[in-house]
Amino acid sequence: MPQTPKEELSQVAALPFRIKDGKLEVLLVTSRETKRWLIPKGWPMKGKKPHKAAAQEAEEEAGVKGEIRNRPLGSYDYWKRRAAHFDLCRVNVYPLEVSKQLKSWREKGQRKSQWFPVEEAAHQVLEPALADLILSLPDHVLDGAAAE
Repeated sequence: MPQTPKEELSQVAALPFRIKDGKLEVLLVTSRETKRWLIPKGWPMKGKKPHKAAAQEAEEEAGVKGEIRNRPLGSYDYWKRRAAHFDLCRVNVYPLEVSKQLKSWREKGQRKSQWFPVEEAAHQVLEPALADLILSLPDHVLDGAAAE
């Protein structure tokens, strides 16, 4: 059995989405170092509930605001790159229904952001578990709407 680290690092993430012309779209941002597509995420914030911290990350990294769910859609693991090693991180993902895109925000110019249809967004991200979460989004957010 593989050795698990004594302390698993935990992060929070927002999965920004909107419904445009009856279709569900997901907003992805690029990482600053490797420029690969991911969702806004960061470390938990002292004195802030996890979903509120996730909403703040979405605002800082992607310039979006909206209604965030207080229960995670799920979680995924990834290896966080450090100077000398990698740490395994568990990321809890909170759906964020975007109602507003800001004209300027803290990390504008440091990252690209782009809206994708659900399937394409799932295809863009590297982590299979994150792709699965993105693909499960329609079942969670289209409350009772028949999924084709």
